[in-house]
Amino acid sequence: MDFLRKHAALLLLIFLIAVGSYNLGFNKGGEEVSTVVSNLENEAVGQPEALDFSPFWKAWNLINEKYVPASTTAEKVSDQKKVWGAIEGLAGSLGDPYTVFFPPVEAELFESDIRGNFEGVGMEILAQEGVIIVIAPLKNSPAEKAGILAGDKVIRINGEPTSSLSTEEAVQLIRGPRGTQVTLTVFREGKSEPFEIAIERAVIDIPIIATSSLPGDIFDIELYSFSANSPNLFRIALREFILSGNDKLILDMRGNPGGYLEAAIDMASWFLPASRVVVREDFGNSREEKVYRSRGYDIFTDELEFVILVDKGSASASEILAGALREHGRAVLVGETTFGKGSVQELVDITPETSLKLTVARWLTPNGISISEKGIEPDYIVKYTPADRAADHDPQLEKAIEILSK
Repeated sequence: MDFLRKHAALLLLIFLIAVGSYNLGFNKGGEEVSTVVSNLENEAVGQPEALDFSPFWKAWNLINEKYVPASTTAEKVSDQKKVWGAIEGLAGSLGDPYTVFFPPVEAELFESDIRGNFEGVGMEILAQEGVIIVIAPLKNSPAEKAGILAGDKVIRINGEPTSSLSTEEAVQLIRGPRGTQVTLTVFREGKSEPFEIAIERAVIDIPIIATSSLPGDIFDIELYSFSANSPNLFRIALREFILSGNDKLILDMRGNPGGYLEAAIDMASWFLPASRVVVREDFGNSREEKVYRSRGYDIFTDELEFVILVDKGSASASEILAGALREHGRAVLVGETTFGKGSVQELVDITPETSLKLTVARWLTPNGISISEKGIEPDYIVKYTPADRAADHDPQLEKAIEILSK
């Protein structure tokens, strides 16, 4: 193929995540907790000198002295559980759906997510402004097979309202042993009334990639997630593209909720010269911007015809990759505006059993556009309706093929 640079080398990347940790101490001396934190104590824990904790300690003492459970069968709440609740409230006060404290049980669930070892229905969700929103169902998951779509709003789980639930609380209710069933009440744009979808839970194997050849010398790569193994599988898919003899490429990232940043950078590097900006990490006023650049594998010339498909289920790393390749003029985007998940989270151990997932920065495209503000808008906006799906008609893919066939 004349757009392939013969001297290109195929590189593999190992991505390591380092997570810092520190211990949280809590002390209650004597019969009553001091109502004022001294300036010396504040300085010792890194707090502003003027910060007054007396309202917190007053509430703590009142609860311990006067609280009576409404039911005689109510479980006694330990002081340690109250501490976890206080930290959850502290995280919640930021109004950021991505900043979450994980008490011991929730922390283990989150770790199982990272390992990809869980049983459930297979969909990415987010609690936002009192609504549980489906970012995307995973490919071939029970959720997708049952008819769940990106953008669906889950208003009830097994009949229980979701308006007060966090993302993690909703996940716990939806998950369960394989073979059991969960019923979601869903509100969908274009429908006049909510409706129920019953889904049988299963072991979820997160898919990564699939390839196929389309008429007109077009090669199609469907990328479902950005896992640690994605860069190597993407390299193999590109090799298959080159050997296929096709000269036009479609990268389908519809419904891809994202994953590892390093995977997105590695994939972008196959199309960009060394040192080209892939994404910017904006830390606000806390420290200087960090810039992530192409590793310069850059095996294709400008003659490569390339379309990327995105939709409102494309989030995070999908938006980073699509935004970078479009802004550098390497690809044309077709579909619908992406989700807009452009913030950076760091997972920090609070104690050996608990952790805090904290938003620490924002993702910006190479041109400095915030991904969180509005998502990534395609060059060609094409709707893909439930009626299209029912008729097995894909207007977004058809538009991509039309562009590449000119």
